[in-house]
Amino acid sequence: MEKELNNLNINWYPGHMAKTKRQIIEDLKIIDVVVELLDARIPISSRNPDIQTITKNKRKIILLNKSDLADESVNTKWVQFFSKETITILTDANSGKGINKLTKTIDDLMKEEKERQAVRGRINKTIRVMILGIPNVGKSSLINRLSKKNTTEVGNRPGVTRQKQWIRISQNQELMDTPGVLWPKFGSKEISLNLAYTGTIKDDLLPRTEIAYELLKKLYNEYKENIKMRYKIAEDELKEIENIEDNFIYALMKLIAKKRGALISGGIPDDEKVARIILDDFRNGKLGRISLERP
Repeated sequence: MEKELNNLNINWYPGHMAKTKRQIIEDLKIIDVVVELLDARIPISSRNPDIQTITKNKRKIILLNKSDLADESVNTKWVQFFSKETITILTDANSGKGINKLTKTIDDLMKEEKERQAVRGRINKTIRVMILGIPNVGKSSLINRLSKKNTTEVGNRPGVTRQKQWIRISQNQELMDTPGVLWPKFGSKEISLNLAYTGTIKDDLLPRTEIAYELLKKLYNEYKENIKMRYKIAEDELKEIENIEDNFIYALMKLIAKKRGALISGGIPDDEKVARIILDDFRNGKLGRISLERP
């Protein structure tokens, strides 16, 4: 197994994403408020620069979704950071956190415009909202919460939502859902890795064992206690492998494999299986609340 991914060059931009971007630009003409959905664990890496460009003249709300999976103290810093740009709300679509605040904020943003419309005789104008974000950031779960029913297909695989649809989320708010859109080239290894860690980039596009290796290295540096607690690793076990192994992180992966029974015949660690365990534990929050980026 290689120690690191030295040449990480991902260019994943299927035809439907280019088509979706063109459609979004056209649809924005009739949209009142844009909700930009980011992953609270990786707000910068999960922010599509194309979305920032095409929505720059629109009323906008930033949602830091999956905030219950992210480090609470870091969440606070990100809210302060993005609030300098626009209104920013912490949400968790699975639990419903922040959903009521979002609908109220949409109404507040449109208050003056609705008053101007009322003067012209247009009463109870429907507010048209568009949710934008990259794949796998939680749009479908958010829409289900907003509409209080399962109106869209929800999945953990990137790009499950495909077709545009209008959904009424309150008496005076109507929401347009759009498929997740990535941008043509990610530009840095760090962004590519962060998107791979969270499952935005499909697992079959990159070597899973190396992605898990890089994630474990990052987590060990920043969330060592989380690893020790999740996999029941004692400090003396860590010191032991530090002393005898040249590649400490790979040795740690092998130790986790033994702890979790991820072995093949002869008691040899199964690299692929332990990689899945580490990635799944991070993505599902079993390693605790973790933020991979800080403002």
